[in-house]
Amino acid sequence: MTPHLSPDQLVFWRSGPFVLNGSIVFTWAVMALMTIVSWLATRRISPSERPSRWQLSLEIVVIGMRDQLAQIMPRHCDRYLPFVGSIFLFIAVSNTLMVIPGYEPPTGSLSTTAALALCVFMAVPVAGILERGIGGYLKNYVRPTPLMLPFHVIGELSRTLSLAVRLFGNIMSGGKIVGILVAIAPFVFPIVMEALGLLTGLVQAYIFAVLAAVYIASAAIGVGEAGGRADRARPAGKGAMDG
Repeated sequence: MTPHLSPDQLVFWRSGPFVLNGSIVFTWAVMALMTIVSWLATRRISPSERPSRWQLSLEIVVIGMRDQLAQIMPRHCDRYLPFVGSIFLFIAVSNTLMVIPGYEPPTGSLSTTAALALCVFMAVPVAGILERGIGGYLKNYVRPTPLMLPFHVIGELSRTLSLAVRLFGNIMSGGKIVGILVAIAPFVFPIVMEALGLLTGLVQAYIFAVLAAVYIASAAIGVGEAGGRADRARPAGKGAMDG
């Protein structure tokens, strides 16, 4: 039996207009897991020379994310690390847990990816106004000429849609392919396809987080500067994996 087309179709409880579906349940499960792990890793945090394994693991993850973000926005990475890092970790954990039987990643639901994309959509003007003021941010929409205003608005909307659809499409299609191959040859493909699915999920988490950082940086420090730094931050061959 192949997985559902979307975790939205997996209904756990229904009462009138209220529905508790798989997207909600698995999203809260991921958030609960991340909260518990974060608490375990930070409850005894200390500046000692011999940190615990939990603390050391957390520091490696945070430092790695900060280094990547610093390549895109070196002056503002500490301010936006909690936001971009949380998005990356949520998507990465959601996709990684797909190896658990019965679990369906909430990122395979368009409602979840649309919510993440809307968070980025709202963060962009907030960052632009905080860093450049309302006037400085709004000037971007009329440069180099006021005739560009509708095109800039369309660009803001289209890239938000692209964020949501890209993540949803890759995770959803990957899950369906695995389900079909497992049904055809259950003893040949599962391990290979699960490994490929994990790699794809982590790559998509990275791409989503990098694009979110680029969009925020473009509003905070200018489109040209942010775009150049994004090219330097993206590893070789990443463009081919973006699809």
